[in-house]
Amino acid sequence: MKTSIAALLLATSIALPQAVCAEGRVQAPLAPTAIQVPAGYRPFLAGHAVGTQGFVCVYNGAGYQWSPFGPQATLFNADGQQTLTHFLSPTPYSLLPAPAWQHSRDSSVVWGQVLASSTDPAYVLPDAIPWLLLEAAVVGDGPAGGDKLLATRFIQRVNTVGGKAPATGCVGTQDIAKRALVPYEADYVLYREQSIVDASD
Repeated sequence: MKTSIAALLLATSIALPQAVCAEGRVQAPLAPTAIQVPAGYRPFLAGHAVGTQGFVCVYNGAGYQWSPFGPQATLFNADGQQTLTHFLSPTPYSLLPAPAWQHSRDSSVVWGQVLASSTDPAYVLPDAIPWLLLEAAVVGDGPAGGDKLLATRFIQRVNTVGGKAPATGCVGTQDIAKRALVPYEADYVLYREQSIVDASD
């Protein structure tokens, strides 16, 4: 078990060549035009996610299909340290389910809404889920006033591996409500307004 954990941390510690430079400053990754962040914003936090994309078998009126019910992942920085958790959660006020990222130290959280996606083969692997651009819909502080994610305005999902719905196993009434957890990895890059300056700059 210790060997497996060490291997995982080693893998995550080298998985962000585009997002984090040698000095630890976060850089914008290369990305398709469709999911580029608007001018006036810069990346301030990046993490490599290791986890699963969840699917449930449903009948949609025309047939049976796998329907997503959200991710469950842990994000690590370039040193292999856990920084964020990623999951589906009811958005405050609207209560609509949305992808959320929660800081592992101060518990501040951001809920995002998808603005654009890309399956551009010049960037996205054929067996991987799309790259995304999300906008922060709601941000919330932690129970002790944690604020590390409050400045988030955009999130990119890039460098995806795996995570697509299963190709089989959802074909009839016997499969309804069956669930599948598909392993995936991705890099998430969080952006804030260019004008914001903090002690790390």
